[in-house]
Amino acid sequence: MRQPSADQNTALATPSPGGRSRPRPGERREMILQALAAMLEQPKTEKITTAALAAKLGVSEAALYRHFASKAHMYEGLIEFIEHTIFSLINQITAQESNGVRQVRSIALMLLAFAEKNPGMTRVLTGEALVGEHQRLNERITQLLDRIEASLRQSLKLAMTEAAQAAGKQAAGSTPPAVYDPAMRANLVLSYLLGRWHRYAKSGFTRKPGEYADAQLRLILQ
Repeated sequence: MRQPSADQNTALATPSPGGRSRPRPGERREMILQALAAMLEQPKTEKITTAALAAKLGVSEAALYRHFASKAHMYEGLIEFIEHTIFSLINQITAQESNGVRQVRSIALMLLAFAEKNPGMTRVLTGEALVGEHQRLNERITQLLDRIEASLRQSLKLAMTEAAQAAGKQAAGSTPPAVYDPAMRANLVLSYLLGRWHRYAKSGFTRKPGEYADAQLRLILQ
């Protein structure tokens, strides 16, 4: 899988039929994850089985288990891709943008764009694809969302400092208004993102998550 950058497509590529007769070392594993992600993009897909996944790839189920110990490990592979991509991009945003509020807006818009480019991953982020799967997968998604919220909160703390300085409130012990509480605002932004992801998935991927997002985020962050 490619290293992500802030200005490139962050989608997990869909496997193409044909091509080389024998994949390079490690490539078969990536092809399995690509096929699983593609199957998750079907709006009304039934629970994905290893038999269906093997059939899509034209291999035996035994071939899948040579690369993954279980289907749960396949989903963990998708979660690892999500984590790596999202947090690499968050790090790029915070390194390139010094303004806290603009950091949060850019991070939120990036997360919505990631979902739109990766519909199957959106079903993983919302937990829909993990219903009936191993509980540790849901726990890992919860941890991922907690990390996103922590990143948003850190940027909002920066925004708080900037606002206090702009208002001449650098004095020690000064207390900013509660409305600018970074924890509250980060939780609100994450809740907004989750709502957009859920609507995108529930609409069969027809209601784009980025619709009106920039204007709405400006309202949330004003």
